[in-house]
Amino acid sequence: MTAQRTDPPRQLPLDLGHGTGYSRDELVVSGTNNQAAALVDRWPDWPAPVVVLAGPAGSGKTHLASIWRARANAVAIDTRRMGDSIANLGARSALIDDVDSGAVDEQGLFHLINTVRGAGSTLLLTARRFPSAWGVKLPDLASRLKAAATVEIHEPDDLLLAGVITKLFADRQVEVEPHVVQYLVRRIERSLATAMRVVERLDRTALERKMPITRALAAETVSAMDEGQGEFEI
Repeated sequence: MTAQRTDPPRQLPLDLGHGTGYSRDELVVSGTNNQAAALVDRWPDWPAPVVVLAGPAGSGKTHLASIWRARANAVAIDTRRMGDSIANLGARSALIDDVDSGAVDEQGLFHLINTVRGAGSTLLLTARRFPSAWGVKLPDLASRLKAAATVEIHEPDDLLLAGVITKLFADRQVEVEPHVVQYLVRRIERSLATAMRVVERLDRTALERKMPITRALAAETVSAMDEGQGEFEI
């Protein structure tokens, strides 16, 4: 009779609710985002009342926008209720995150820019593309956007990605050898969102198996993500 194989028990990790930190102290700055970080830091000394922060998904636009919103006590504009948001804005600064994620409310945005300019306040728009690629048809809005200051954020470089991964592990009170971090930098998609996902999965798997995060575990995790596995079996 063949003996049944018994797999060793694995610890099921508790969800400790590791949130995404969006404070200035948690921002890792490198050559890819230093101009944008400097612009946020120098507010309200801006080159124009309207600033567009443009960069690919996962480049850290939302983090920078969140830092600025707290610094400027800005109002996050609900683009679905643009009229109400503008009416209640007063002299406060305003933020629209991912303004080009859908169809741009051209009349609403034009009215918002005029309101901000008239009040002597500021408006920050984050987007994946420069305003010239938004397909704006309203001439007056196109003119206003041409007068805006535009700052580009590039995909994370090695320094930024390594710094973010190291910090994400540190936030979870997990020590990881530098060579494991460098392996992840070389292998994962170059986005901060992907870095957050891979760190979360590595932490969960290491807890389940009661083992440290090694290069071999990192390779297994990245391969599973590359193959599109939504979750590991537990």
